[in-house]
Parts: sequence; C-alpha cells; structure tokens
Amino acid sequence: MEPPTGKALQMDSIHLDGNELDAITFATQNTKILVIRAAHGLLGCGYISVDTAAKVGDALAVVSGVSSYEDMLQASVKAVSPAAEALGVRPGMTGRDALLKMQ
Repeated sequence: MEPPTGKALQMDSIHLDGNELDAITFATQNTKILVIRAAHGLLGCGYISVDTAAKVGDALAVVSGVSSYEDMLQASVKAVSPAAEALGVRPGMTGRDALLKMQ
C-alpha cells in the first residue's frame, strides 16, 4: 500500500444492498486506516484492534491486506470481536457479508 497523499481524514458513503453506510479513511504518515460503519458494528482494516473493541463491547470485524473500501468488501474476515460474533459474523466470511450481518 502506498503512503497516502492529500487530506488526513476523508469521509465517504458506501451503498450496500439499499443501505447507506459511513466510511472513513484516515491517513497516517505511512499508510491509511479504513473503517466502514454499519448500524450495529464496524468493518476495519488490520490496523484496528479486536482486543480494544472487545474491551468496550463494540462489534468489529477485521480484514487485512486492503487498500480501498471495495477491497474491504471482498476480503475475508480475519478476526471478530465477541459482539460481532453474537451478530453472526464469523472469520472467513466476506467483509460485505459481515457488514450485512451488522446492519
């Protein structure tokens, strides 16, 4: 992944099966952090901590090796918090399917 250029924070909308989801890109000095927010949980890139989400009770699914929102939707979920698991999110499902479970 190339280091980001331009704005440090970019907010977007993702349309998924008739739902509008918030999406955020945050640029660091060396990479970018990607998060998509559904009504009841988050899909985050590998920079985001499942351990922290678990401590605060947030539903989180993590995908890795992604550099765009489209990559996130197609990637396999690598880790989930207990709250996401309770919503039916499982490792191995696509990011898209995880978001739909958390919507």
